[in-house]
Amino acid sequence: MATPFTDSGDLDLDGAVTLARHLVEEGNEGLVLAGSTGEGSSLSDDEKIDLFRAVAAAVSVPVLAGTSSSDTRRSVELTRRAQSTGVAGILATTPAYARPSQAGLCAHLGAMAEATTLPVMLYDIPVRTGRKIKMESTLSLLDHHANVVALKDASGDLVSAAELAQRGAGRLDLYSGDDSLTLAFLAMGAVGVVSVAGHWAAPELRTLVEAVLAGDLEKARSMHHRLAPSFVVETSEDYPNPVPTKAVLRVLGLPGGQCRLPLGDGDSTLDDRARRVLDDLWRSRG
Repeated sequence: MATPFTDSGDLDLDGAVTLARHLVEEGNEGLVLAGSTGEGSSLSDDEKIDLFRAVAAAVSVPVLAGTSSSDTRRSVELTRRAQSTGVAGILATTPAYARPSQAGLCAHLGAMAEATTLPVMLYDIPVRTGRKIKMESTLSLLDHHANVVALKDASGDLVSAAELAQRGAGRLDLYSGDDSLTLAFLAMGAVGVVSVAGHWAAPELRTLVEAVLAGDLEKARSMHHRLAPSFVVETSEDYPNPVPTKAVLRVLGLPGGQCRLPLGDGDSTLDDRARRVLDDLWRSRG
């Protein structure tokens, strides 16, 4: 979930509650807060705690709290604090900038898992962090931490994901971390997607997931093609995620505001592009 800000750049908790309820009404079965789309790197720890508490109290679906930073001690402390906010689980991301070894990654993520009794979803996104959680590291974390139960895979490594789905079957829920690869991930055994386009295309994404699980690949492919323009607009060099998501929210009249620096503001060109994507999607719904 994107994190709404006011015009002055302050955290908009009322807006976050409004947005969270809207996303659930649209069909999202869970919410992830303070992840990459939620600008977690630009939120203070106190802001995160306030956000976790407000959204968890406002919706009935599971809420996952992004509690990671590049500092293991800080990540552990925030994970402990998050446990009392009403969230259902923790999103544990590879630490950015530090570029640790696989042993260091396991120690960092393991320390976060040990800091809570809540379920933990690992988040592998090397394009943002500089390090991939290798398959053997994921399997080791499963072996040593019973509350590590899921992985959001945004690595783009389909070969590794396919093997992990097989070797982790029955122990790990695999989620696509990239909307455009959801169909491929589901075909390999993933159970869903932690989505960006779920802000505006949740019905189509639900249909895609449900079609694959029902064995209707023709219908799933149709939904994938319908969603392709949304996948393209989500992020680019000029407008990295979540800048386009904030543009879509503005077009929809939903709370969002602009992104905090270093991401910064979107512009009228992006807003127009977002409007065209939405118009095409609405026309496809008939």
